[in-house]
Amino acid sequence: MKMLSVCFALLLSCLGVLKAEESPVGAWKSVSGDVTSVLLITPTWFTVTNYEEKSFIDSYGGTWKQGRAGESNITIYFNTANPSQAGQNANVPVTIENGRLVTSNPGGGKQEWTRIDDGAGALAGNWRITSRETDGKMNPIPLGARRTLKILTGTRFQWVAINVDSGEFFGSGGGTYTFENGTYTEKIEFFSRDNSRVGAVLSFKGAVNGNDWDHSGLSSKGDPIHEVWSKE
Repeated sequence: MKMLSVCFALLLSCLGVLKAEESPVGAWKSVSGDVTSVLLITPTWFTVTNYEEKSFIDSYGGTWKQGRAGESNITIYFNTANPSQAGQNANVPVTIENGRLVTSNPGGGKQEWTRIDDGAGALAGNWRITSRETDGKMNPIPLGARRTLKILTGTRFQWVAINVDSGEFFGSGGGTYTFENGTYTEKIEFFSRDNSRVGAVLSFKGAVNGNDWDHSGLSSKGDPIHEVWSKE
């Protein structure tokens, strides 16, 4: 619980922006001992995940928007280690020094986040699964409280299955990805449901048409999938 509280406080201090040109959008990493922390920020969503080489630790995230000068407004939608934080709002500051996010530890000291990418790419943004093929037919998935979302920056991805009303968490996975010549390939670095899938490389056919991303191939279990994700 102490570790989660510290991590949450660190996140609260890293989503404000001092200047427009110092945008935090993109992927960031911080390493402490055996624990890797990855922060993904799109123009409207963020996620933070802590994991070891073969072990998922925790993840949390939600929405953010620019507030008054030097601050951002955030809303937590899920927190695997402390679900009671779901629904909390906060106004938060940040400093960006020499190209790094610098956050303050409530017990004193600082933590630095190193930029991985700047959040640019054909798939960068927030996506929600809106249709899935079953028995040869595409079936729409209506918008509801329970949602499966995928957050992508320029090189990193994370999917989360959550209930945005209750804060319930059903699963998450993430890592790195590429999208070239109609092929989407991801390498899994963490998977909350099954750590044995860490290191798997999965390739899918992918095509973006407007705000829809058609996605087909084999899941990490080897099952055929055909889905449509829509940008939010």
